[in-house]
Amino acid sequence: MAHLKTLKNGSAYLLNIFQGNRNVRKMLIGVILATMFFLGVSAYLDMKAARHHANMARKQFNDQQMLIARHIRRQVESELSFVGKELVRAGDILSRENGRIDPARPALEPLFSRLLEKSVFRINIRMPDQPRIHSFGYPRQWQIRAPEPDFLSSLTLPPEPSGLFFSDPVHQSGNIYIQMAWQVADINLILIAELDISRFLGRFLDDVRSGSTGYAWVIDGNGIFLYHPYTRFIGKSAFSAREKRDTGLTHHAIAFIQENHMLTGHTGTGSYTAGWHRGLTGNIEKLIAYCPITIPGTPAGTWSVAVVAPVSEIDGYINQAAAWRFLFHAVILFVVVVSGSVLLFREIRWTNRLEDKVAQRTHDLQRSEEKYRSVVESAEDFIFTLDQDGRFQSMNSFTASFFGGRPEEFIHRSIDQVLNKESSQKHLKMQGLVFRYQKSVRDEFTLQAGEHDLWVSANFMPIRNESGRVESVLCIARDITTEKNLERQLINTEKLASLGTLAAGVAHEINNPLGVILGFTDLLVRKTAKDSQAYEDLKTIERQGMHCKQIVENLLRFARFGEGNAASCDVNDAIREVVNIVRHTLEMESIDLNMDLDDTIPLVRGDSRELQQVFLNLINNACAAMKKGGTLTIHSEFLQKENKAMVLIQDTGHGIKKKYIDRIFEPFFTTKPEGEGTGLGLSVTYGIVSKYGGIIDCKSSPAGFQNDANTAHGTLFTIKLPVFNKEI
Repeated sequence: MAHLKTLKNGSAYLLNIFQGNRNVRKMLIGVILATMFFLGVSAYLDMKAARHHANMARKQFNDQQMLIARHIRRQVESELSFVGKELVRAGDILSRENGRIDPARPALEPLFSRLLEKSVFRINIRMPDQPRIHSFGYPRQWQIRAPEPDFLSSLTLPPEPSGLFFSDPVHQSGNIYIQMAWQVADINLILIAELDISRFLGRFLDDVRSGSTGYAWVIDGNGIFLYHPYTRFIGKSAFSAREKRDTGLTHHAIAFIQENHMLTGHTGTGSYTAGWHRGLTGNIEKLIAYCPITIPGTPAGTWSVAVVAPVSEIDGYINQAAAWRFLFHAVILFVVVVSGSVLLFREIRWTNRLEDKVAQRTHDLQRSEEKYRSVVESAEDFIFTLDQDGRFQSMNSFTASFFGGRPEEFIHRSIDQVLNKESSQKHLKMQGLVFRYQKSVRDEFTLQAGEHDLWVSANFMPIRNESGRVESVLCIARDITTEKNLERQLINTEKLASLGTLAAGVAHEINNPLGVILGFTDLLVRKTAKDSQAYEDLKTIERQGMHCKQIVENLLRFARFGEGNAASCDVNDAIREVVNIVRHTLEMESIDLNMDLDDTIPLVRGDSRELQQVFLNLINNACAAMKKGGTLTIHSEFLQKENKAMVLIQDTGHGIKKKYIDRIFEPFFTTKPEGEGTGLGLSVTYGIVSKYGGIIDCKSSPAGFQNDANTAHGTLFTIKLPVFNKEI
């Protein structure tokens, strides 16, 4: 029985192998048939794609040739217009001289010299009632001569003077000449410019290249070649010249284009067959782009410029595309072969591949988790999770460093043990909203921890377990202190602008009655005895009136700050001059001066006197804050990356309370005792700095703040002024 069982098992094993071989044969036949079908379809699509690519390449190439043709048209039309305008100017000069040529020569010679530079080889002046003409030509000399027998023979003048008109082209000695004429009606005089049109057009067409060998040619309204790189064509008909040279070819295509499109003033592209191209002969297919050239004056007409190049110019592009298609087919064939091989052996290697895949997925999952952890740990955002009781479950390194420790030191600690009462209650409130409404909430608030005080934008998101219940809250918060400061500065700027408008109106309204008061007070003072009580009272009125006048002038100065002019000054010199003024005051107040000025600072935008006023205001405020003495630090530095000069003025005084920081630049706001300040010093300072595109910022704290000097208290003003640029 055991033996039979072994045989049965062996038969079954062989049957399985045989059945497997049959499946393999079927699979091979299927793969071969599928491959042949796919390659057939691919070959068909490849032919269509190649035809499409060739047409697209020709179209794009002809579009480029059209751009060249239009550029040539603009140049030729502009130069012809220039010659016409110069003839008109010459006519005006002669008209002012009543047709007298000799007095007009000094004014005409520079004008005619410019025309000679434009391929005009001679300018003629003729009066119909005189038998001789005046000519100006190379070598830039005047001649008085009799006209040639055929002079003006090709120039059809209208019966009445009508301005600028053109002659028909004349072919002589391998070149084409035309005449441009201007009739000066009031003195019955004709100005004629004779142009070598072949040389004129050659200035624009000799260097034209479409692709590597393409060129351009021009025909007139009668189909005569005005320009062609094959110089034997110049002056000949564009319809017969090719047939005489290439007797074995037909030129129906180019003849049709010339007759039905170019001579009728149309713009377009096409192709034709030629027998010559820059020395090459044979049956050459060319691409052509053409557009009309409008000839100003009378009779109105058009020429046509054509840019041509052989189709072989784009063979490189087509061959490259074919190479890419061949590579594509090779890749497809390779993919098919590899796919067939994979299918043949998939049953044998399925288990091993599945195990490898599981192992790879496990490895990828571990790497993904490590990558996620690395991203969270390296992020400069506050990222942590809290449970329902407000205890930390996780925390990234940035958050732990901000709190002054390592992440593991804060796990399972309550948030109110890390943050102050106000900040912790805010976090717990947001956390409670997430647990209550089961969705994310976002808010911006102040975060305080020890000496740190900053604005954050926090997003509290629920973290759910497998059953969908929220079990913890993920908080991602970003420091937006800089954005808030910029927002505060913008609000201050808008507020100061509004106050400036109001201050200007108030100052003007006060100034008029104040001038009357001071004027009559001065009259009364002169009439009153100096030793009387009335005199003393009037002087008191005068002093207080002058005080009001000073306030009004400061108001007007604040209100009139506008755009800074292009003045420049040395910021270090301005600082030194102010320090020389206040140095005695500093010594009397027992204030030590530390001055560190960067001599590499270039000139800055600003008026020296106004910047001195800025520094004087800030230094006076610093002295007022250090009644019991202290240290005044003045530092200047050139910020190369920002292209600005920075000035720091720092004191060790009593500082400014936080609630007043946002108002220090407002007019009439002061923290000084009554009678010691008007409240306009910092507002005027802000206006001067802003006028020249600068920035002024203030940091202050009675309890201390972090700065380079590590002072326990005081105020730091930072001024940044742009470097002077003569081009602005």
